[in-house]
Amino acid sequence: MGEAGARQEASGAAEEPRAGVAELLGGEVRLCYELVGDPEGPVMVLVNGLGGQLIDWDPSFLAGLRAAGLATLRFDNRDAGLSSGGDPRFRFDLGVLSRRDRSALAYTLEDLADDVVRLLDALGVPDAHVLGVSMGGMIAQLVAIRHPKRVRSLYSVMSTTGAPGVGQPTEEAAALLTRGGPSDREGWIEWELANHRVLGSPGFPVDDEALRTRAAARYDRAYRPDGVARQLMAILLAEDRTAALSALRVPTLVVHGAADPLIDVSGGEATAKAVPGARLVVVPGMGHELPPGAIPTVLDAVLATVRAADPRLA
Repeated sequence: MGEAGARQEASGAAEEPRAGVAELLGGEVRLCYELVGDPEGPVMVLVNGLGGQLIDWDPSFLAGLRAAGLATLRFDNRDAGLSSGGDPRFRFDLGVLSRRDRSALAYTLEDLADDVVRLLDALGVPDAHVLGVSMGGMIAQLVAIRHPKRVRSLYSVMSTTGAPGVGQPTEEAAALLTRGGPSDREGWIEWELANHRVLGSPGFPVDDEALRTRAAARYDRAYRPDGVARQLMAILLAEDRTAALSALRVPTLVVHGAADPLIDVSGGEATAKAVPGARLVVVPGMGHELPPGAIPTVLDAVLATVRAADPRLA
């Protein structure tokens, strides 16, 4: 599990990842994870977005974090990758959405945030820097809100506060959320490429073959459309976190693409405005992704915040 090139530590010595499945809540929840580095040292937890898998993280981003002296912990959220799923009786339901009935969800974003802390407990990680993208940014925010003593610094990337007036998608991007793709491998790969043409970054070059290879790897590892639907329900019924974010006292970096069609940049702006002292970095030309060309900019901003927040890395 994990790329061979992502196993290089700051010391220059290769270290085998600690990988496996952590059983949480008495085995009710099982999260597939990979931890590289010392769990008692500075750890960066990486929380993925809707349907995202631990293999989705850019190898150069991981290598940059590790070269700076951070251990990295990446994992599959519930209903994604090789982690356990939600109750199959829960499916995408417009009636539940219209009633705002959170009791009818398989799980909430709060549950997914608590999973992060339970995973830290299982791995003996006392506290961590927490970075999340998209839905993962929402989860990371909730980790800081619900478990502030476990968070050394917070990174909310291409995400939003849950307030209804900010971070809204374009009509074309919103349609992708409820439009199911084909179930066959080749059809699904081409569907992923078509989605990227809507959600991707107009200011950065596109490598269709690299995108196709990544989509194939994701399909081959885990094809779970029902899980994506349950995660989406949790997002759509999430509560506004603005007031809770304003009570945070944790170093925070907010990163957003200026050209994000799925979560408008106003979502990132609102997040940075809500958290006292938060820094906002808006990347021109970046859509709803972390394109390879934007990695150096994002990594520099992340590491500057990490070093200011953690004396072990000074």
